[in-house]
Amino acid sequence: MPLFRTSLTALALGLAALLPVAHAGKTLDTIQQRGQITVGVSTGVPGFSAANSQGQWVGLDVDVAKAVAAAVLNDANKVKWVPLASQQRFTALQSGEVDVLSRNTTVTLTRDASMGLAATAVVFYDGQGFMVPAKLKVKSAKQLKGATVCVQSGTTSEKNLTDFSRLHNLNLKPVVFDKFDAANAAYFAGRCQAYTTDTSGLASVRAKEAKNPQEHVILPELISKEPLGPLVRRGDDEWQAIVRWVVYGLIEAEENGITQANVGQLKAESTDPVVGRLLGKTEDTGKLLGLDRDWLVRAVQAVGNYGEIYERNVGEKTPVGLPRGLNRLWNQGGLLYALPVR
Repeated sequence: MPLFRTSLTALALGLAALLPVAHAGKTLDTIQQRGQITVGVSTGVPGFSAANSQGQWVGLDVDVAKAVAAAVLNDANKVKWVPLASQQRFTALQSGEVDVLSRNTTVTLTRDASMGLAATAVVFYDGQGFMVPAKLKVKSAKQLKGATVCVQSGTTSEKNLTDFSRLHNLNLKPVVFDKFDAANAAYFAGRCQAYTTDTSGLASVRAKEAKNPQEHVILPELISKEPLGPLVRRGDDEWQAIVRWVVYGLIEAEENGITQANVGQLKAESTDPVVGRLLGKTEDTGKLLGLDRDWLVRAVQAVGNYGEIYERNVGEKTPVGLPRGLNRLWNQGGLLYALPVR
């Protein structure tokens, strides 16, 4: 028996020694050889992904992608941005035109299980709503019986609108547009009595397009769950893990008080064991992802923690003006709960 136990112990130790070694994966290999990540973004949703007046891409989805680039390539700017309409986005990812889709996209069973795509982590908990002109004095979406509603094709919003109309016998009349900009223009031109998409999108559109944002009201009902997050191609578990854990790392950084301003000092001076592990001071989690130990340090240095990203791009002090709401940390009453980086 002692010999048997000794053999098992030796076997266990041998296996344990092998576990930390992670193969980089074909997508990461390609990215590192290319020296650039290709990222699918929207054609322009302020606060999430849009080009500013200097032609630079900015937004919450953009910052998430920059964090990945910083972790993987040691440079948040080594990104090729590929604007994609809703109908193009999945084909572009499936075909390899982009390495990751970071484009206010809802994660659903169909998309995750049957389209050759793989979900990573939720970066924004959203829900579909309606925007109407304030002058209509509508207080509830259920008052929109028979109304014309602008909606973009190829989105979960289109199907949700049909389901909501049937459920409540509203006889809503969809006015469908292929492009986001066309739907926006039609609503503000008065072609539709209401506009429906994710409430984050509605807030973004109102801030960008309305002559007077106060003349348009986002109704209180949410008619769906819309968890938004980056997608990658199915079949490369290593790349999926990298994108997922960069997102979780940004969330864990906020939870543990690690910011863009203090990350360097905390790495050098903190005695907190969790902070030490997150920043690669006491443990090397990077080798489990095929990266080096400073992967999360670089990500936070590049864009800040999740809370900083949120407030900079879509928070209440921005034109989009979204309160944290469901996107507060789990220990502050929200849904944001990162799996432990350990």
